[in-house]
Amino acid sequence: MRKRLAFAVAVGVAGSLALAACGGGKSGGTAAAPADPATASGDITVLTNRTDLVQDGTFRTYVAEFNKTYPKVKVNVQGVTDYEGEVKIRMNTSNYGDVLLIPAALAKDNYPRFFESLGASDDLSKKYRYTDYSTVDGKVYGIAQNGNANGFVYNKAVWQQAGVTSPPKTPDEFVAALSAIRTKTSAIPYYTNYHDGWPLTKWQDAVGSASCDTKAGNDLATTQSPWSPGHDLYTIDTLLYTIVHDKLTEPDPATTNWENSKNLVGTGKIATMWLGSWAVSQMRDAAKKAGKNPDDIGFMPFPTQVNGKFCAVSAHDFDQAVSSHSKNKPAARAWLDWFTDKSGYAQSQGSIPTLKSGPMPDTLVDYTRLGVQYIELDQNQTALVNKIDNAAEVGLAKPDYRQHLVDVARGAASGSIDNVFADLNKKWSAGIKSAGG
Repeated sequence: MRKRLAFAVAVGVAGSLALAACGGGKSGGTAAAPADPATASGDITVLTNRTDLVQDGTFRTYVAEFNKTYPKVKVNVQGVTDYEGEVKIRMNTSNYGDVLLIPAALAKDNYPRFFESLGASDDLSKKYRYTDYSTVDGKVYGIAQNGNANGFVYNKAVWQQAGVTSPPKTPDEFVAALSAIRTKTSAIPYYTNYHDGWPLTKWQDAVGSASCDTKAGNDLATTQSPWSPGHDLYTIDTLLYTIVHDKLTEPDPATTNWENSKNLVGTGKIATMWLGSWAVSQMRDAAKKAGKNPDDIGFMPFPTQVNGKFCAVSAHDFDQAVSSHSKNKPAARAWLDWFTDKSGYAQSQGSIPTLKSGPMPDTLVDYTRLGVQYIELDQNQTALVNKIDNAAEVGLAKPDYRQHLVDVARGAASGSIDNVFADLNKKWSAGIKSAGG
């Protein structure tokens, strides 16, 4: 299953404008208080994007464990395949579940219209990571179900077969490593997952990792030409373009398949994909099911170093929230708190726990060995960056512009990387002017 974009670009697309205009009650002034196990009762509906965990029975196990503490709460878990698309439509009504993952397309300043406050940021930030992402006017409206570090999921056996035994420290070294894989193995060096689209948006997550700068996202609010040398987007998108241009990817990006790509990485037919730490466990599961060694699946940081260290942005996955229309808010809050604190979901998925006291997953052992520095992006200018992005019509959190970049790189569209970057810079500069940045 796909995961939410880690880099906080909650794009205010037309759907979110519709959400702001329709539906959505006003969240009360008081927080949705944690529930007393002795009194919490009623039916609640929980929406999730993890249809795989609904289908395989994992959520049934969670519900059974939850009911040991909250026996009077009946939980109905609904897995939603096209989560963003379907939930945006549901949110034009008052019937969008009791607990749900906040859609990325919903502008942050609209959170109080649709969700209950969970408490003061000053208090919750002491216990949980990533609360800044869902804080409006000092109140928290969502708690991340888990966190992720960004990086390349890769098959160690394939890389070793190509003679590459340590992670590249520069983009040029990375491209050279993929070239060695193409020459010395039968594996596809890099897989774009172009057809599904959303995996290409994951490249946006590298903003901050490329420069080891916590303010890299904020800088987009004032940088007239972010696709120029010295800026993260230039470094990131140049690497993606070069990988495709040098024919180090699948033969036909238009025919990629996300679900199948897990098996292809697990069995060594694909060497590398840029995703997030959440994907490591899924690739290991695929390897195990195929009779391969799950320990062959590793995790590698973006190929740049600052002061001799790799950096990786650590950011939230989807935030869970309590609907302002819920008729059983105490029970809904009980589920949210239990799932975050007690379910073990983050660890089982190889993700960073939202609970600060939670243990780090073994999927990040490679980062520990490499001494990768984790950073969290400052969110102070996120709303303005979103506004600029909308005005510029670039779509940082959408696959379109990187799909176009891939098309140009593989010769399926006219132009060059210079043309693409010049056009993006022109649009971004105009967006800054339009948005008052």
